[in-house]
Amino acid sequence: MSFRRGVVRQSKFRHVFAQAWKAKHCIDDVRVSRVTWDSPLCAVNPKFIAVIIEAGGGGAFLVVPISKSGRIDQSCPTVCGHAAPVLDIQWSPHDDNIIASASEDCTVKVWQIPDDGLTSPMTEAIVTLEGHSKRVGILAWHPTAFNILLTAGCDNVICVWNVGTGELVYQLTDAHPDLIYSVSWNKDGSAVCTVCKDKALRVIDPRRGTVLKVKEKVHDGTRPMRAVFLSDGKILTTGFSRMSERQLALWDTKDLSEPMAVQEMDTSNGVLIPYYDPDTNMVYLCGKGDCTIRYFEVTDESPYVHFLSLYSSKEPQRGAGFLSKRGVDVNKCEIARFYKLHERKVEPISMTVPRKSDLFQGDLYPDTAGLEPALLADEWISGQDAPPLLVSLSGGYTAPPSKHRDTLRGKPQLISQDSGTGAASSSAGSAAAPTSTSTSAAKETEEEVPQPRVATKETDGNAERPKREDDLLNELLAEMKALRAVVLAQSQRIELLERQLARIEDGDV
Repeated sequence: MSFRRGVVRQSKFRHVFAQAWKAKHCIDDVRVSRVTWDSPLCAVNPKFIAVIIEAGGGGAFLVVPISKSGRIDQSCPTVCGHAAPVLDIQWSPHDDNIIASASEDCTVKVWQIPDDGLTSPMTEAIVTLEGHSKRVGILAWHPTAFNILLTAGCDNVICVWNVGTGELVYQLTDAHPDLIYSVSWNKDGSAVCTVCKDKALRVIDPRRGTVLKVKEKVHDGTRPMRAVFLSDGKILTTGFSRMSERQLALWDTKDLSEPMAVQEMDTSNGVLIPYYDPDTNMVYLCGKGDCTIRYFEVTDESPYVHFLSLYSSKEPQRGAGFLSKRGVDVNKCEIARFYKLHERKVEPISMTVPRKSDLFQGDLYPDTAGLEPALLADEWISGQDAPPLLVSLSGGYTAPPSKHRDTLRGKPQLISQDSGTGAASSSAGSAAAPTSTSTSAAKETEEEVPQPRVATKETDGNAERPKREDDLLNELLAEMKALRAVVLAQSQRIELLERQLARIEDGDV
């Protein structure tokens, strides 16, 4: 009898290790909202954590710096401008201080959070978007175009807004016959995929207002579904089978007749919310009321969706926030971080890949989407598409000052670098400031700075290397030195082993 050894699939993410942070790093006394809407209730970026909370006589959410830990005082200021409970919140992918909120009061509001966080209750939004006739429960910022925000409400309508002008640019009223469960943009923002109470998956071009593809009965169960676009154009859905088993399915948009893969998990009631990481091609599934977070890797090899592991705890989660890749700790090989919502606590959970080396692990951290948008709103509206602009995470990520910070109420003004520091500081003020103010400030500063002085500045810059460039060079030299030490140690080890092998062959041992 012969035994054939099973082939183990090679993947650097097979041993991803999930661990909750210690209690001293958690945020306590957070009155997480009890709203029955199936949203994550939490949004996180490298600067802030936002959590929808219980609020009497309206809707509110808490915003605290990401470094915050310990007890939240009951007098802590909140964002509290909605007249009814908040259902969803989403940070802008192109400005870490801008957050949108959707509410049962049928409005969407956009807020600008100060760099140091809130010092007093915030009731005045910089933009209020009114176009839905029923409560609004879904928000989705465009991944690459600046100031483009998609909203979906219980009126079965999808609206696409230019937040910079407050203008409703596209409205899809006839695409969905019933309640919309989820909306997800594709990689370059040229299309969205949606799932609806009629159990159908749709691929839609929002600019033309046309449904490109439809797949009826993606999941047979009657409970809510979710769908997310993957970076290669495939779509991953979660839902329920006819026997109420929770399912995960992968679909090829070129042929939606049959799923590429289907996995059944358990019979819990919670809707599985997928969180997709395009850099690692991993999908994390969190269900409300679950005590687990499952994670999978999607590849081009059958069976296409590979179960990796699950994080399990004793306490069920009310929701979860997923930190963008720009915020993870690359020094600890952290590839993802969740902020799990308990009844009165926010608990960080890190996903790490065990590595012995202290050097930057380039294979774990390909270049990721940065803050800078690839397109302006008008460019996308005119029909242009572009993939995200990528940044390196080597040495940790530091956000550059955005060129578009002052453009929430008008067309972006690209301040030239030779207009002096005064223009930059004036343009980086309130996002609600009218465009004319930014432009006049820039002109005044240009008049104040004489041309010869600018020329001298440029000459000095060429003669003397900036400090930042020196720091980068020192960092590279240090990394090269460390690599040389590793190579030297390994070559000495190889030489020792070769000598031992020679002695064994000669019979000396």
